[in-house]
Amino acid sequence: MHLGFIVTTLGRIDALRALLTSLEPQVDSGDRIVLVAQQNAEEVTALAAEFSARGVPVVATTSARGASRGRNTGVASVDIEDIVLLFPNDNTVFPTGTVPAVRAHVQSPDFLAGGFTSWDERGPKTTLPPAGTPLDRWNVWTVIEMGILMRRELFDQVGGFDETIGPGATTPWQVAEGTDLLLRALAARPDLESRFVWLPRDVHVDGISTGFGLTVSERRRKLRAYGRGTGRAVTLHRYPLWWRAAFVGAGLLYGVRNPSPITIGDGWPMFLGRLEGVLGRTFGQRRMVSTTR
Repeated sequence: MHLGFIVTTLGRIDALRALLTSLEPQVDSGDRIVLVAQQNAEEVTALAAEFSARGVPVVATTSARGASRGRNTGVASVDIEDIVLLFPNDNTVFPTGTVPAVRAHVQSPDFLAGGFTSWDERGPKTTLPPAGTPLDRWNVWTVIEMGILMRRELFDQVGGFDETIGPGATTPWQVAEGTDLLLRALAARPDLESRFVWLPRDVHVDGISTGFGLTVSERRRKLRAYGRGTGRAVTLHRYPLWWRAAFVGAGLLYGVRNPSPITIGDGWPMFLGRLEGVLGRTFGQRRMVSTTR
């Protein structure tokens, strides 16, 4: 079973170089790496050509803005039908041995989807359930985009990512596109509940935290945009009203429960964003996108 790495990028060349360097000794000629440039397309194309000349199966293409749109564009360009898809960020790095470990867990003809861990500079971003745990609407939140594994057959069946949500989308709902994808997959294929594969916790990719390298105002704008996305998802997927209320209220504790660079004052934008998402409306914030760089 070959792997398809679909990377939407704003053209951060140094980060992309680190990603490709980490993949170079781990991928094989049947794998596919697609860089979908939404900025700095010439530089991204040149980088892809450089690594392609060294035997790395990488190509570059372009799309309009939006992480979900970019991922869908990238999948559409892949010339292999039976392939397992991954969606690393452009600042993701695959530690040595990660790709072979992932490949070993997707070899079964029955494989549909799975999840593995994403780390940042502070450690694991989420804690995955043990192997054999059924996938449900509660533990689905532990799998973030960089840790999704999905057979193309299933990805195509559910129509890929919803391009109206996620970072860079034209709507205020700037996150939860991966959760939405898995919830729609679970609705379309109820057997995914028992067939979902949780990889061991030591199989992980490395990245950066939500607030890494941002100013306080940038970080809080991003947190509010992310809160809106998750709030919108719990409403669209009809989570119980009591749970939505608790989820919104818990946003106030975000600054308490998360380590630096998050501070106690970050709870307010997270709370407000979640409230906006649950209500389906925004309150006066001029810039809705989560990040511009």
